[in-house]
Amino acid sequence: MRPAETTFTIVSFHAHPDDEAILTAGTLARLSSAGHRVVLVMATAGEAGLAKAAHGRGQVLAKTRGEELKTAARAIGISSVIYLGYADSGYPGPGNRAGGKDPARPPAFADAEVERAAERLASVLLDEDADVLTIYDPNGGYGHPDHVQVHRVGMRAAQLARTRVVLEATVDRTSLVRAGRMLRALRPLGLPQLPDQGSIYTARAQLTHRIDVRDQWRVKRAAMQAHVSQAESDAGVRTLALFLRLPRWLFRWTFRYEWFRELGREPGQPWLADILHTSVTTRAARVPSDLDPSR
Repeated sequence: MRPAETTFTIVSFHAHPDDEAILTAGTLARLSSAGHRVVLVMATAGEAGLAKAAHGRGQVLAKTRGEELKTAARAIGISSVIYLGYADSGYPGPGNRAGGKDPARPPAFADAEVERAAERLASVLLDEDADVLTIYDPNGGYGHPDHVQVHRVGMRAAQLARTRVVLEATVDRTSLVRAGRMLRALRPLGLPQLPDQGSIYTARAQLTHRIDVRDQWRVKRAAMQAHVSQAESDAGVRTLALFLRLPRWLFRWTFRYEWFRELGREPGQPWLADILHTSVTTRAARVPSDLDPSR
């Protein structure tokens, strides 16, 4: 086991550029500022994302979103950004994966063979000698097919690379519902309305980590602001822009914590407050039992 003062490598796996800003920017910034190596892995370039026509479509949009991600990564303190090279699946419907497959395009990530995609990610984990992998919860947070695939591929990649700490980046469902109710009360001020749903993200009783990122709120906001193309679509303003319209004090309050579920650790309170010295350095150097392919 490495001594506590040793630096660690964290690989954070996401579906599209901008996902890293919303779910993990504060935690990743904390880790980077403490001297740890943080690597972003993107499954896709986000070319099917909802955006105004002025930002282009397809590979033009992908290039734009790549530049936006570079800006966000600099703000967070990311050491390296790696793309797995899959096509953005979009949502089922005309022009997206359900509208037919183009043999000239890379496979849509949601349709990719899990084993092959996991081998690509496992190669990154091994090359980086990763101590921690972050993925999404089994529902991909809110059910986007690429987000669900991040969970599947990440789980298998951790098995292949024998990465000992795997964390599902998620949101406390109870806090999300409460925030939605509060923001609805503030609708006369033109603030966003969050979904009040009981089936998205993760139940509070299943969480293991609550990371305080209030000191990183400026970094998180800057990372969100970097993704200009995702603030509006031709159909109107998107959730990212609504978050950025929050007064600074309310933004800091809304995004004061980031949440994780560590695989192989018993959930429940009190939540752990950091993902290294309460996870990496207190775990035996083995794959968690629920990831062990031999079981």
